[in-house]
Amino acid sequence: MSTHIDAKVGEIADSVLLPGDPLRAKWIAETYLKNPVCYNEVRGMLGYTGTFQGKKISVQGTGMGIPSALIYCHELINDYGVKNLIRVGSAGSYQKDVKLRDIVIAMAASTNSGINNNRFNGSNFAPTANFDLFIKAATYAKKNNIEIKAGNILSSDQFYEDDFNNYKKWADFGVLCVEMEAAGLYTLAAKFNVNALAILTISDSLVTGESTTSEERESSFSKMIEIALNSLL
Repeated sequence: MSTHIDAKVGEIADSVLLPGDPLRAKWIAETYLKNPVCYNEVRGMLGYTGTFQGKKISVQGTGMGIPSALIYCHELINDYGVKNLIRVGSAGSYQKDVKLRDIVIAMAASTNSGINNNRFNGSNFAPTANFDLFIKAATYAKKNNIEIKAGNILSSDQFYEDDFNNYKKWADFGVLCVEMEAAGLYTLAAKFNVNALAILTISDSLVTGESTTSEERESSFSKMIEIALNSLL
């Protein structure tokens, strides 16, 4: 049984939203889910299950970075039978036309993490989104006049780079933004034949130096959560 999630089998839905911040998981559950019940408090990594439009859905905090996220994703998939996993989080823009509060859906996730290099003996695996979840998210956004951008993102192991300008190489190759978990999630989903997607809100820009206020992030976060939840129906 799971060593990091203290839930009984059946208490976690087969579809889960994955914010990094456990307090954001609490906010999502209390704001969007009907009758949410907390199933996990181990290490303060909160997890909740409730219903959205009649469908059972869970929300599980994962912490920051690929190693932390993979612990929770691995256990959700293998110990609790989760089939659909959507990361919802913030990201930093690498492009002038990817602006604050924009929503980015990660079609693919490049990474500077060594995890996949170790897994594939130095060869390069290309972590990609699940097509069905991606289409559902994009279609819902279009029907509801929510503008999105989609493409390649970077999942970085470093939040504070030694050389700030390192991002420019990725930007030159069309990478839209940077976050810290999606490449790990996509790789694990591929290994275990489940569905994964990352939907991100731009909270700051490495290009302009701008950043959003907490109030603006909450408003943008709402649109992202709306897309994610409706993609699971």
